[in-house]
Amino acid sequence: MYPPELVAPMKEDLTSKGYKELITAADVDEVLNASGTSFVVMNSVCGCAAANARPAAIMASTNDKLPNNLVTVFAGVDVDAVNQVRKYCLPYPPSSPSMALFKDGKLVHFIERHHIEGKPADMIAENIVAAFNEFC
Repeated sequence: MYPPELVAPMKEDLTSKGYKELITAADVDEVLNASGTSFVVMNSVCGCAAANARPAAIMASTNDKLPNNLVTVFAGVDVDAVNQVRKYCLPYPPSSPSMALFKDGKLVHFIERHHIEGKPADMIAENIVAAFNEFC
């Protein structure tokens, strides 16, 4: 587990842009079992989260069509919430950072770490926006 003071600015990158932080498994269940759409960013301390994933998620959150819920969990910190999100993301293997779009409790789009590493944030944002436009 990472110290709270280390991850606070990394969490704030998303929460200051309207993403709600999920801490517990119950938080995850409540959001992902609700009707409508939810976009989950599995945040992390790695460089590709800072350079690619978080900026892409922020860019995508300015799209005209948005999910009902923009939420985030933090790998290595919000362990129960991350593990619960990962259950909903099966059969995809655990990876962070990663991003998932759910519609009416079903996974409809998933971006794995290998789709994030080395990719420009604007390219990842285009992928997210295309999913928002299709499912939201």
